[in-house]
Amino acid sequence: MGDQYTGSEKDILVGMLDKNRDVMVWKLDGLTDEQMREAALPSGTNLLGMVKHLAAVEYGWFGLTFDIEVEPLPFDEDDEDADLRVGADESTEDILAFYARARAFADNVISELSLDTTGKAWGRGPERSLRWVIAHMIEETARHAGHADAVRELLDGTTGYLPSGD
Repeated sequence: MGDQYTGSEKDILVGMLDKNRDVMVWKLDGLTDEQMREAALPSGTNLLGMVKHLAAVEYGWFGLTFDIEVEPLPFDEDDEDADLRVGADESTEDILAFYARARAFADNVISELSLDTTGKAWGRGPERSLRWVIAHMIEETARHAGHADAVRELLDGTTGYLPSGD
């Protein structure tokens, strides 16, 4: 990929997505496993669950929309928040590896398809372009990065966008 600031449209979109993805991972840095799983909000929101959710939706948007096979996803028709929950049998390393695989999968799809490629959203519809899917994942990831910032501040007072100040 080219320059995220002055490159092609795809370079810029991927740069924005990567920056927000990196924020999500950084928000876990230095925390104990218990802190990552701690429900810091009344809804039960926790940092590790948000990372698991983002991994699942990256696979869904970039895989299912474009009819590309993905690994089994943690969705449950009887529990709409199943992808946000982290089970006792799921390690932090498992969740972070799941997110890393989802990111790599999505990056491969992005590199292989044109921004104008369309597919049915999650295989059901309506049609969405890859351009729209990337923009949506920027929005989705940034939204949860904001949640993560608030949760992290509640846990230990740490704030900030990225450790480098970018």
